[in-house]
Amino acid sequence: MKKTTYLLPILVIAIAGLLSSIFIVDEREKALVLQFGRVVTVKEDPGLAFKIPLIQEVVTYDDRILSREVGPLEVTPLDDRRLVVDAFARYRIADVNQFRQAVGAGGVELAERRLDNILRAQTREVLGSVRSDQVLSTERESLMNRIRDNAITEARALGLEVIDVRLKRTDLPQANLEATFSRMRAEREREAADEIARGDEAAQRKRAQADRTVVELVSDAKRQSEISRGEADAQRNAIFADAFGADPEFFEFYRSLNAYRASLTGGTSSMVLSPNSEFFNYFGNSQGR
Repeated sequence: MKKTTYLLPILVIAIAGLLSSIFIVDEREKALVLQFGRVVTVKEDPGLAFKIPLIQEVVTYDDRILSREVGPLEVTPLDDRRLVVDAFARYRIADVNQFRQAVGAGGVELAERRLDNILRAQTREVLGSVRSDQVLSTERESLMNRIRDNAITEARALGLEVIDVRLKRTDLPQANLEATFSRMRAEREREAADEIARGDEAAQRKRAQADRTVVELVSDAKRQSEISRGEADAQRNAIFADAFGADPEFFEFYRSLNAYRASLTGGTSSMVLSPNSEFFNYFGNSQGR
C-alpha cells in the first residue's frame, strides 16, 4: 500500500515530463528549440521532436510565403514630378536561426516593420533615379526587379528571402493631380478651339467655293440662254424674211394683226392716232384699203 502511494505520483510526474518533452513540428512551420534564450536546435522537418522540459522552450515560425503591403509612399523622380506609390512584397523566412538573432522576441511583427523600411528606402532610391514617365511606362517591370534585387540583399541580414516586389498604384498627389487635370483640360480646350477654327476656315472655303460655283453656273446658263435666244431670233428673222420675200402683202397683213393683238387688249383700250395713220389700214378690208 505504501509503495503504491509513492509510485503513483512518480508515474504521473514521469508521464507529464515525457509529454512536456514532446512537441510536433507542422509541415507549414519551422521550429527553434531555445535554452535560456539561446538557440539549441533548429527543427525544419515536420514530425515529432523532443526537448528538455522546463529548461528548453519551442518557438515556431511560419514557413509559407507571406505577403506584406507597403502603404502609400511619396517619391520624387528626377523630373521633380512627385508620385504616390503603393507596393507589396512576397517573402518567406529562409533562415530561422538568423531570423531569431536579428529580431529576437519581436518576431514577425518586428521583422515586417524592418522589411517595410527596406522596401520604402529601395523604392525611393530606385524611383528617384529615373523620370516619372519611365515609372509609368513599360520600364516599370525592370524598376520593380531592381527594387526586389536590392531588397533581397538587405533582407538577407534578417533571415528573410524576398521573392517578389510589385508596385500596385502609381498616382500623382492630390494637389498635383488637380493641377494636372486643369492643365489637361486647358490643353483639350485649346485643341478644341483649334479644331473649331480649322472647321470654320474649311467651312468658309467650301462656302466661297460653292458661291463661286453658283455664280459660274448662273453666268454660263445666262450665256447659253442668250446664245439660244439669239439663235432663235435669227431663225425667226430668217423665217420672216423668207415669208416677206415670198408674199410681201401677206407679211404686211400678218404684222398688222400682231400689232392689233398687242395693242388692243381689254375692253377699254384707247389710242391716239393721226387720221391719216396707216395703223388701221386693214380694218376697212383685207386689201388694206
